[in-house]
Amino acid sequence: MSKTSDETPAPLSRKVYERELKRLHGELVALQEWTKATGAKICILFEGRDGAGKGGVIKAITERVSPRVFRVVALPAPSEREKSQMYAQRYLPHLPAAGEIVIFDRSWYNRAGVERVMGFCTEAEAEKFLDTISAVERVVVESGVILLKYWLEVSPEEQTRRIEQRIHDPRKIWKLSPMDLESYGRWYDYSRARDAMFTASDSAWAPWYVARSDDKKRTRLNVISHLLSKLPYEAPKRDKITLPKRQKPKGYVEPEDTRHHVPAIF
Repeated sequence: MSKTSDETPAPLSRKVYERELKRLHGELVALQEWTKATGAKICILFEGRDGAGKGGVIKAITERVSPRVFRVVALPAPSEREKSQMYAQRYLPHLPAAGEIVIFDRSWYNRAGVERVMGFCTEAEAEKFLDTISAVERVVVESGVILLKYWLEVSPEEQTRRIEQRIHDPRKIWKLSPMDLESYGRWYDYSRARDAMFTASDSAWAPWYVARSDDKKRTRLNVISHLLSKLPYEAPKRDKITLPKRQKPKGYVEPEDTRHHVPAIF
């Protein structure tokens, strides 16, 4: 593949990206059918700084598969009742049952990241979480769940560019919250929190996989390729499909068109 003079990969063309994504979408459908047929339970976590591209990767994974199998979980801020629970408790009901693939757009690692950095929990609470989460994940994995954890790593320059886009693009302003602006200034606090999280929770049974995410197209292709490589799926054999003959009208006549129609503006 061609590269620029500073060894940065040349931009991936739209044609190449769409061709590769189409191929990977076919593999994701095969994964979906295998998951349903075998009763596999798959849980995928996506973490990263604001603007790292989690939403785009998740959309690329899910846009051609069934939401009945691939389920995206993005929990809101906890209620007062949930704040009184064991920390991971509100996430546990969302873990996959047989034949399901659950994708967490941020997960229980909120405690190790945004909550710790922004002061929504105490240092003692964050440390207790980090001391116990690997054991919790071991129980999850030993119950039969395949657990994959991804951290998307964006550079400070690219994060700035993306957040500035959100400020000026009316299609993206909904992605920008006061919390995003506050966290933007705490780059190194988040770096320290990330490092502590990796140290405490990068286990043999649930390792962290880091994807450089400055190049959105490559990130999506790389992450999908990687997660497929970590799953022992095989496309189930399908019976040959033949369209049945359409029935004859037997006297049916379309009624006079009196229905309300959407205007043909374009």
